[in-house]
Amino acid sequence: MSDKHLSTQFDADLNALSARLMEMAGLVEAQTRDAIEALTHFNNEVADRVIEAEERVNAMEVQIDRELNSIIGRRQPTARDLRLLMAISRMTANLERAGDEAQKIARMVKSMIASGSTRSLPVRELHVAVELAAGLLRKSLDAFARLDTQAAVAILKEDDLIDREFGGFVRKLVTYMMEDPRMISPSLDLLFVAKAIERIGDHAKNIAESIIYVVKGTDVRHTPMDQIESVVN
Repeated sequence: MSDKHLSTQFDADLNALSARLMEMAGLVEAQTRDAIEALTHFNNEVADRVIEAEERVNAMEVQIDRELNSIIGRRQPTARDLRLLMAISRMTANLERAGDEAQKIARMVKSMIASGSTRSLPVRELHVAVELAAGLLRKSLDAFARLDTQAAVAILKEDDLIDREFGGFVRKLVTYMMEDPRMISPSLDLLFVAKAIERIGDHAKNIAESIIYVVKGTDVRHTPMDQIESVVN
């Protein structure tokens, strides 16, 4: 069998795997959007939709992992091809975890609705962090599809904004609870929501780091930004 034939078969396998990955990515992105809608409007029906989607996300993760193992076993890829498959594995795991965080938000929304405290909670204070996290996830998926390292660096920088928003919100929420002790329990629910939003941003950041790994062959996890920029540039 010729090398060209082998290459053609590998490309076909990779295209099929990429299509499956993008399908999973679209589902998780929709989950995230729905979780934000449920939080913004305290909508039980939309929250239920987020929770129900989790089973599909989990099933897709298992299927993609199975296909990855099959490709590696049959094709024995090396160099950049192997890095790409490893990055797809990381991306799949991060997508599944982002979906988990969306589900947590939905469950907390349902809890807050059931408690009857939704009108008293400072949800608007989370608006900036919510938009940043959703945007970051969308950008990371687009950058991965294009293997765009410059976009990946921009995503890593933007994740710091979410971290700062989260820190500022926690300080405001503590003050809020001190002023009205009756709101401590529902405020803790909102704190869990804020943490889940921050974690979605973290998973987008992890996907961005995988892009640099595929293209440059360098693992930039836990690496200072100036060093990451020197790798990319």
